[in-house]
Amino acid sequence: MARRVVVTGLGLVSPVGVGVEHAWKNLINGHCGITSLMDKEEYEKLPVQIAALVPQGSKENGEFDSKEWLDRGDERVMAPFTQYAIAAARQALTDAEWIPNNEADKERTGVCIGSGMGSFEDIVSTAVSYSTAGYRKVSPMFVPRILINMAAGHLTMKYGFQGPNHAASTACTTGAHSIGDAMRFIQYGDADVMIAGGSEACVHPLAIAGFAKAKSLAAQYNDNPTEASRPFDGDRSGFVMGEGAGMIVLEELEHAKKRDAKIYAELKGYGLSGDANHMTAPPADGAGAVKSMRRALQVAKLSPADIGYVNAHATSTPVGDAAENCAIKTVFDGHWDKINVSSTKGATGHLLGAAGSVEAIFTILALYHDTLPPTLNLHRLGDEFNLNYVPLVAQEHKEIRAALTNSFGFGGTNASLCFTKFS
Repeated sequence: MARRVVVTGLGLVSPVGVGVEHAWKNLINGHCGITSLMDKEEYEKLPVQIAALVPQGSKENGEFDSKEWLDRGDERVMAPFTQYAIAAARQALTDAEWIPNNEADKERTGVCIGSGMGSFEDIVSTAVSYSTAGYRKVSPMFVPRILINMAAGHLTMKYGFQGPNHAASTACTTGAHSIGDAMRFIQYGDADVMIAGGSEACVHPLAIAGFAKAKSLAAQYNDNPTEASRPFDGDRSGFVMGEGAGMIVLEELEHAKKRDAKIYAELKGYGLSGDANHMTAPPADGAGAVKSMRRALQVAKLSPADIGYVNAHATSTPVGDAAENCAIKTVFDGHWDKINVSSTKGATGHLLGAAGSVEAIFTILALYHDTLPPTLNLHRLGDEFNLNYVPLVAQEHKEIRAALTNSFGFGGTNASLCFTKFS
């Protein structure tokens, strides 16, 4: 029998706030973290001049100041995505009250942290420097700063964790894969505790130019950025790039009980699939999403009737939202009156490699607080959208015992996580 895995710590660096308490309060109150980039010269000639940025400022106000979260010298060796990951991980470890001092505990603690694009800024700036000034302008920190696995590596070095040191990089499914893989490390006995999640900090003119050329971004909301990300809405036109990190502490149940840890939820299921369809677009019927959700339910030993909430991947693209909606209706056929769906990307934008872990935390908190976060900017539904999408305002639902959260990425990679209230 596989070992049971529970959630004992949470940490967030997000466009709606830094710190779980700040971020959750802002999310539930309908705050949107998408802002204008029009005051920045480097974005002037781009068709898209908005993004969901981590607020910069004091920790006390739910904002990010690297000096408050990092050790001296970290900024030189850590790219921004690593900085966000370390800040979120420190929150989660403090929340879980898990800072082991003995070697045995350190050997049984692992890390699984990924990123979709890593340090985009370092790659671009170093390429420009090299092309203009050559070898002498390349920093010795260049390679260590851009490596996807360096966020995990730095965390292990800070705390002496000697269990699995793993990093997933699966585009926008990265955060979910990181959490699911970490769950399996615990189930199979490789670790008793895992710190898992995704981090992203790639809002950059070239990145926005690339996604805009691919027709992926919402391009007509430069004057009203908070209305740009509109999952499931009839006027949705693309996603909004965002940044941030979400980290959770996963723990083997008996290990958590032995030390009387606070338990937020149980991670019961993890399902994966591949679309085998297109580089960027899912099949219209959401067949890959159907498979990942059904496989997560199978692992969790739950039926569709047991699930009360789906935190949707829904990025606000015309094709993607429709395909996921079709998939949800397929999986929960016969239970449409009981299933509730929302996408928190209306508030956060799309955090790419961090999206799956940030949204997993929102799903955990929804179960823990009996409150479903709203889908912002959802004003007009198409005919095919006939479920409860928690439009505009959060909803209280005390009867929900289990939830799914979905993540899908370019290349047709899909993952679903199933969380339940702990009992």
